[in-house]
Amino acid sequence: MDLREAPPYPDAHDLLQGRKAVITAAAGTGIGFATAKRCAEEGAEILISDSHQARLEQAAERLVNDTGAKVELCRCDVTCQSDVDALFVKAREVYGAPDLVINNAGLGGTANIVEMSDEAWLKVLDVTLNGTFRMTRAAMQAMTGTGGVIVNNASVLGWRAQIGQAHYAAAKAGVMALTRCAGLEGVDLGVRVNAVAPSLAMHPFLAKVTSDALLAELSAREAYGRAAEVWEVANVMVFLASDYSSYMTGETVAVSSQRA
Repeated sequence: MDLREAPPYPDAHDLLQGRKAVITAAAGTGIGFATAKRCAEEGAEILISDSHQARLEQAAERLVNDTGAKVELCRCDVTCQSDVDALFVKAREVYGAPDLVINNAGLGGTANIVEMSDEAWLKVLDVTLNGTFRMTRAAMQAMTGTGGVIVNNASVLGWRAQIGQAHYAAAKAGVMALTRCAGLEGVDLGVRVNAVAPSLAMHPFLAKVTSDALLAELSAREAYGRAAEVWEVANVMVFLASDYSSYMTGETVAVSSQRA
């Protein structure tokens, strides 16, 4: 097997059979949609959200066509507490308390610190860190008494420095710290909280907003010399959502083949 090439798409094994999942930022072509698809394939009932209504509806249609699963949807901007509240109201209406919440919402950008505006800094922090906090808080409240699992999407930039990424790196480091604390607080609630930290996962939107030169440089850092497929990251999220990770909480798992 040549590890420098993406492996075949994996078969499903009912790892999430009967789970009731809420998945944010599930529209488009990135990790969120791939995670929603893998969750549905593994047997979960899914409620997907995104801040873009039209793309959300398109994503729901694709998921139904691809998996045959029933898909509920609710537009949600994670920077708005009333939207987050409405998402969990919808979840209760659809299937009661969710037992799986996957937080994918995040926002990037490129700017050196000396030229970064407060607005640019705060916008990335509000979506990526504050949004994950709002969703984690709401999920823990909804799961109190019933238990469940929360999976957050961090980034290797929470550990590794990269020029132009101070706001995003700080936000993702915050997601890691939030995950550690929430993991401990969740013990008495019966709630496990973990995170994944992808390095480079290729999808059309990333290719559109990133130069070929930078993508080539980032790919060269990987041991396999290639970016991850988005579903390779989603697979690790499914693992963390499943009973196979029952002894894990507060952890961040790197989904990366980068050299040390």
